Formats: sequence, C-alpha cells, structure tokens
Amino acid sequence: MQSCLDLTRREALGRLSLGAGGASALALLPACATGAPLAKMPAASNAADAALERIAYAMLAHEPGRATGLGVDVGEYAHWRGTFGTPGEAGISDYAATLKRLLAEARSYPREALTPDQVTGFEVVESAFAKALEGMALPYGDVAVGSWRNAPYNVIQNVGGYIDYPRFFGSTQPLREADDVVHYVARVSELPKILAAETDRLKFNRGMGLVPPDFLLDKTIAQMEAAIRGAEESYAGPLEASEFGGNDMALRAVKTIIAQGIQPTLAAQLEEIKAQRAIANSHAGMWAQPRGDEYYAWAVSASTTTALTPDEIHEQGLEELAELHGQMDVILKELGYTQGSVGARMRALAEDPAYKFSPGDEGRAEIIAFIEDRIAWITAQMPRAFTQLVNPPLEVRRLPLAEELGAPGAYGGAGSKDGSIPGRMWINLRTTDLHRKYDLADLTFHESIPGHVWEGEFSNRLPLIRSILAFNAFSEGWALYAEQLADELGAYDDFKVGRLGYLQSLAFRACRLVVDTGLHHKRWTREQGRRFFVEENGSKVDEVASEVDRYCSWPGQACGYKIGHTEIVAQRARAQSELGARYDLRAFNTAVVLGGNAPLDVMANTVSRYIAQAKG
Repeated sequence: MQSCLDLTRREALGRLSLGAGGASALALLPACATGAPLAKMPAASNAADAALERIAYAMLAHEPGRATGLGVDVGEYAHWRGTFGTPGEAGISDYAATLKRLLAEARSYPREALTPDQVTGFEVVESAFAKALEGMALPYGDVAVGSWRNAPYNVIQNVGGYIDYPRFFGSTQPLREADDVVHYVARVSELPKILAAETDRLKFNRGMGLVPPDFLLDKTIAQMEAAIRGAEESYAGPLEASEFGGNDMALRAVKTIIAQGIQPTLAAQLEEIKAQRAIANSHAGMWAQPRGDEYYAWAVSASTTTALTPDEIHEQGLEELAELHGQMDVILKELGYTQGSVGARMRALAEDPAYKFSPGDEGRAEIIAFIEDRIAWITAQMPRAFTQLVNPPLEVRRLPLAEELGAPGAYGGAGSKDGSIPGRMWINLRTTDLHRKYDLADLTFHESIPGHVWEGEFSNRLPLIRSILAFNAFSEGWALYAEQLADELGAYDDFKVGRLGYLQSLAFRACRLVVDTGLHHKRWTREQGRRFFVEENGSKVDEVASEVDRYCSWPGQACGYKIGHTEIVAQRARAQSELGARYDLRAFNTAVVLGGNAPLDVMANTVSRYIAQAKG
C-alpha cells in the first residue's frame, strides 16, 4: 500500500485518464429597483492600469485559491484552478521575494499624469506590501497579504488548513463543467503536502518556544478530531453532491487521497498539537511569547493602518465606551431598567424571554427568517443612502458544524469578482442563545447590506488589485458605519430596544480596543477579558467566550473595527463642516465606498477629493 504522501498530484490526475488516445474520462460524462446602478470597470486601458493589473496577477500567482474566490482564474490563468501553489517555507520565501520586487516597482512608478484612482491604486499596493513584508520578516506567523487574518499560530482553533479547505471545497471550488472535476481532484491531491508543511512549521515554532495557550489548543484538538472524522464528507461530499457525482473514477481518486493522504497527515498534525498542549501554559497574550511585544506592535499597526500605540488604543476604547454607555443609559431607563450599571441592566435585558429565539432547530429557522427579512428591508433603503447602487447576489448560510465552536457569531463578505460565487452571510447556530432579537438586525446589517457584502461588491467593480487588497480598519470600520447608516435610515424607529442593541454593538467594539490591548499588552488573563465584556457591557457569556479566544489567536485584529469606524465618522464630520449646505449624505457615502478599501489615510484623501469636487 502507498504511504500517505506517496499518492502524488500526477498519480491522482493519471487515475482520471483513459489512457488510450489520451482521452479524458470526464469527456464521457453525460438589483436594486431604483437609483443609478454601478457600472463594471473597463479593462486596463493605459500603462498605469496595466502596471497595476500585472502587480495583481503576479501576487495571485502565489495565491491561486484567492484567484478562484475572485473568479479570475480563467483564460490563460485557468490552470490555477487546479493548484494552491507552492506549500511551506519555500512558498513563503518565494512570495516575499515577489512582494519585494512589486513594492519596488510600485514605489518607482511615476505619479505624473495619473488619475486620482490610479494614485490610490499604487498607494494601497505600497501600504499592503510593505506591511506584509514587515510581518514576513518576523520569525513566525501567517501573514495575510492585503487581508485581515494575521495570526501568530499557523494552526489553531480558527486558523489552519483543517478549517480553511473544507470550507473552500464546499463553497468556492467550482464544479460547473466537466473540466472542473480534474481541477477539483488536482487540488485535493495537493492537501497532504500542504498539511504536512503546516505541521513542519508547528514543530519549528515549538522549537523556538512559540506555543499557544492551553485553552486554544483544547479547542483545536476537539475541532481537528472532528475534521478528521468528517474528512470524507468535507472533500468527497461536494463532488458527490454535484452534477458530476456519478464520475466513479474521480470519486475513487478523491476518497483514496482522503484515506491515504489527508486523514493520516491531519492525524500527524493532531499529534503535534497534543505535544504542544502537554507543555502549554494559560498566558493569553503575545507578551508571553518570543518577541511577542514586537509581533503585537506589528499586528496592531497592520490592523488599524495607523501609528497608534497599544496604550493609546486602550485609552480610546475606555473613552468611547463611556460615551456610548451614556446613550444606552437613557434608553434603558425609558424601558424601565433603572437600577445598576449599564452592563448589569443589559444582562437583565438579555434574559427577557421576549427577545430570545426558540431553542433548537425551530429557533435556527427563526433566526434565518429574521435575517432574510432584515436584508430585504435594508436593501429597499439603499437609494436613500447612495447615489450609485449595486445588487449583490447574497446567501445566508449556517457555519459548518466543525467550525462553530471556535467561530464568532457571524461573518460575511462579497462573492467573486465575476459573480459566479455569491456574497454570503455565515451565521453561527451552534446554539440559538448566541443571538437576541434586539441585536440580530444590527449584526445582519454589519455582515451583509450595507456592510461587508455591499462594500465588497463595490470593490469587485474596481480594478483587480483593489478587489484583492483589503484593509481591516476600512473593512470593519465600514461595516460598523453600515450599522450606523441602518439606524439613521430608521431601522429602529419602531423598535427602541433594537437601537439599544445597535449601541451595545458599537460599545462592544469599544470594549474590543480595551480587551485586545489588555490581553496582549497589559498582561490581562483570559478571564479578565471575558469579565470586562460581561460586566461592563452586558455581553452574553457564550458570545464573549469565543470572542476573547479569537483575540488571543488574531492579535490586533479586533482593534481595526472601532478605529476604522471612528475615522470614517470623523471624515464625514469634516465633509459636513467644510461643505455646509453643499454636503450630501448620499454623495459622501458613495464617494467613500467608490474610493474602495484602503488604509485610513488614503481613505481621507478620497474624502478630500470629494470635498473639492463638491465645492466646484
């Protein structure tokens, strides 16, 4: 019998060949109603656009899976659909070398005669690539180039191939035509080597003293055990459920790779995780790790796109929390909750049966229906908030069961650039007690419209490099601003307790500034972080348990939300002040979202151009 890594990509593909004549076995297989729509961007039309396009494809050559998610692995790039690229340290080293070359090209490109959008394109390239290279120069960690998930631990409760690839094959890898089956099997065949490379990095990290806290490892062990048990469903299931499920040759190849490659490799990875658990401690923050203060400083700067220090962020969080609690106090008193702190009164509100969903599958259905109703309402309001509209395809999906334990309450994002993959709001339904009727609407607006799915659809209309490069402070700041817009559009006019849920959401993000910096800079314990949310903000115990653990594995990421929101609101106030009667909310919102996902200082430049144009 072949060993787990002996079933190579070439052999897997060979098993799909009929041999005679070289024939393939696969060959034998049987908008919004009103407002101005947003036009698709034209193809690169001049030298600057072409340069940015080359940068985008040079970057995607190292992340072909991302190209699939964007829907741009077509034509001369169609072969990318069958690979994830070079795994392990060799892949990281090659990627860093490419980024250095591309960064030099972007910095040296002459800016004369460029349009404002082209200047922005080069600015975002410089910011994203320079920050990524800083992270890659550190001795450990997964660096997200132009994305949000920077993580010191390459495999943990919410990071790693054992989580990412089942989701990818279940929702992103295409199975629309016969040739897609070949690509599907090719990518599955690469997973044993990719997972083995992850394990090599885990061992290297342990050798330098980088070991995650024990409570994160406990979650990881449970989830990885489930991933091993469910591997056949994860990797063969999507193929079996597709219109090509009758291709026995392809299914046999995939199931052989799973049994002889994926499951044994994951089992070896699990043993390494257990070895780390045997020597782990309970220190939650990066301060306890080798060069942890240096790593955290980088992670905070990457997340916020600012030079704010952890101490400054901590104090900003406390100040904004106090201001928001002042607003919440007024509403709580109007609702009859007059005694105790804001946090205590919010905890009491959370126990009111009127705001709970039913337990079990009945409640899960209620939650999905509630979300879909709120999406329909907010979509109809968009002409009141924007001068140009998009009509993103959007699905509401439950998070995969194996992921729910370590995941947040929900997350969402736009679909592919070509529209073949819809935008999605993923909702965590491990228990219906995670959600309340007074806060689920706000969560929906954040993840879908006018939040992540809406903003991402605008970014998909921009040149490719702008669709690829995203900045946490803008992405999450915009999604919080989307919550604010929903409130301003009347989402809670007839549901005052819903506005309380919205304010609690903003206060929750202010708490994140305090807790993230508390954990990683001020040496708070995990329990201190949890207590702060529950006692100060009245957050639900089940919700914050996963939240705090998420901050431990994604240091700094939680700081981007409120920092970004505060800056967008400040820029809006600047526009109102400078324009006076010429200020228009719809025009401001459209200018910011059309400016695309960018570092906060670049976003401010976009607002300056809007102000200048409005002045005439």
